[in-house]
Amino acid sequence: MSWTEIVIEVAREHAEALSDALIENGALSVSVEDADEGTDAEQPLFGEPGMEPKEAAWEHSRVVALTNDDADRDFIVAAAAQAVGIKAMPKYTERKVEDEDWVRLTQSQFEPIHIGKNIWVVPSWHEAPDPSALILELDPGLAFGTGSHPTTRLCMEWLEAHPAPGKTVLDYGCGSGILAMVARKLGATPVAGVDIDTQAIDSARANAERNQVADIEFYVPDEFAKSSYADAKFDVVVANILSSPLKLMAPMLSSRVADGGALVLSGVLARQADEVAAAYAPFIKMSVWAEHEGWVALYGRAGSDTAPPSR
Repeated sequence: MSWTEIVIEVAREHAEALSDALIENGALSVSVEDADEGTDAEQPLFGEPGMEPKEAAWEHSRVVALTNDDADRDFIVAAAAQAVGIKAMPKYTERKVEDEDWVRLTQSQFEPIHIGKNIWVVPSWHEAPDPSALILELDPGLAFGTGSHPTTRLCMEWLEAHPAPGKTVLDYGCGSGILAMVARKLGATPVAGVDIDTQAIDSARANAERNQVADIEFYVPDEFAKSSYADAKFDVVVANILSSPLKLMAPMLSSRVADGGALVLSGVLARQADEVAAAYAPFIKMSVWAEHEGWVALYGRAGSDTAPPSR
């Protein structure tokens, strides 16, 4: 079976409405792209929580609609244009989409990832390159955290460089649970994870069970506040989120660190490091431990007046 894509370039104000109208008139799926992608006019479109763009469209947007090969594409485009008040029939091009083994194609894009000295993140369809290493079996999914992003990698490298056997660890903003699993496999216990996303919690629990560390406890914040950890302090607190929420959570996260314990923060761009450290300065002195691809991990110890050394 094969499909055909309809490609239409439109102004920003029409992109979202036209996308909906194309679906209503027979398109199977629709995506919106930057028509200036790859040129000097290309526009990044992203934001941190609370500062997301109002609409997923660009000044010059490209709407791409997938249709069945035998669909009446002239009708779909004309009807959609009429529905959103575009008087003239938009010009469009067509692109063939041949049938693929989509599962195999998707899997081929994800190879084992080597992190730090002895950690491998291995998708379930691959063999571990080094069975003697610390192996995490983890498939790409709904929850953030497969080890491919620099912020996740930085936190994993910090945990590997500072193993805490028998120590308590809190992974706040746990996503897939990958950092909690690394800590537990390095001997930390007990280990807890918290995330606001219930899908992330479900994913983290499933990943922990798959990786034989099912004793990690994962919670949404309300559950965490009512758990046995309600007033607990931890030897290590790691939070891989983003700079804005990290700054807002400075009092709360700092209060979770035991005296002499470590706080590790990532999800912070290098240019944001000073402002995040300033938010934590009244509680814990933080400094950059390491930087990778423009992202940093910040590290500090509760009760210490001096910043710890960087890597």
